[in-house]
Amino acid sequence: MAQSRQYELILFGATGYTGKLTAEWISQHLPTDLKWAIAGRNTKKLQDVVEDLRKLSPDRKQPDIETCELKEDQLTALVLKTRLVITTIGPFMFHGEPLLSACAHTGTHYIDSTGEVPWIHSLLPKYHALARSTGAILIPECGLDSVPADLLSYALTTHIRRTLNAGTASLTMSYVDGASGVSGGTSETILQLFDHYGARKLGEALAPWSLSPVRPKNPAGGEKGGWERWFGLRNVPELGGLQTSWLMAGVDRCIVHRSWGLHEERAATANNPHLSYGPRFSFKEYMRASSFLSGLAVNLAMATFGILFALPLTRYLLKPLVKRFVVPAQGDGPSRESMKNDFMSYRAQRLFLIDFKSILKSKKRSI
Repeated sequence: MAQSRQYELILFGATGYTGKLTAEWISQHLPTDLKWAIAGRNTKKLQDVVEDLRKLSPDRKQPDIETCELKEDQLTALVLKTRLVITTIGPFMFHGEPLLSACAHTGTHYIDSTGEVPWIHSLLPKYHALARSTGAILIPECGLDSVPADLLSYALTTHIRRTLNAGTASLTMSYVDGASGVSGGTSETILQLFDHYGARKLGEALAPWSLSPVRPKNPAGGEKGGWERWFGLRNVPELGGLQTSWLMAGVDRCIVHRSWGLHEERAATANNPHLSYGPRFSFKEYMRASSFLSGLAVNLAMATFGILFALPLTRYLLKPLVKRFVVPAQGDGPSRESMKNDFMSYRAQRLFLIDFKSILKSKKRSI
């Protein structure tokens, strides 16, 4: 990437709900000499965002404004001005590919807030090799899907490598407690996924290793106990007891396994096993259940939702009701006041495997 680009980052979609929150965070937390811009299709709305940022942080330089349509020539010109693009424009299955494509072709780094694994799955054959050739680093799912799971997995596996010289065989993560809301855009995306991809493609995209460039020959942790087979519940004392299904488990698993696969490739290329999580690594995620009945109720609710929305007729009948009575409208979300008390709490348990042959060889050399 050229070092003389005009901006260090451009935030695309700054006028939406998530985009405004992102702009505010950048304005309040990143260095005051940051060279950045906000971009979108409506100049007036972008000016309003800048004015709000000025009130929030009057002592810092405000971002420039870049007006841009979702057209190839305009997007290419836009991303060539910056080292990094952050985008919050969703649903990404409808609006995301042109910007990601422009970044991949021009060697511009890219971050987004999607949680749409099927969309990522469809783009990997097109842009994985291209991004490597241009030097673009493309990192999707940089929100609640799936930063906590991905970072926790990386941190634990790295710690085990450094302190025990061992690979991680399996990592089990549990959502313990939290308080958070969902935006209207996220809700709309979830409802649109079934229409756009259908149940079969969703199932293929959410398979455990669907995003990974390699697959383990014998992944650890695949066995299920009686409770998990019959009731979808698992008892893990180290994680607080009884565990039930977690809404983001399938999405997070795909992302964590992709990170594992990329590290496996690096380890093989560099002939350095310390870059690997562990050749048999696997990831699972649950939510802590307060009781057997509450855990069972969560499983039944998620299964019922999945079945009803997988069927075209029931999905057609339910979508208007869900939009009207259950989820926020697009552009809306939790209030600033309510978000002050938001938090998420996770625990993780890991099983590691020590390579005794390597340890013995190392000791022989030291003798």
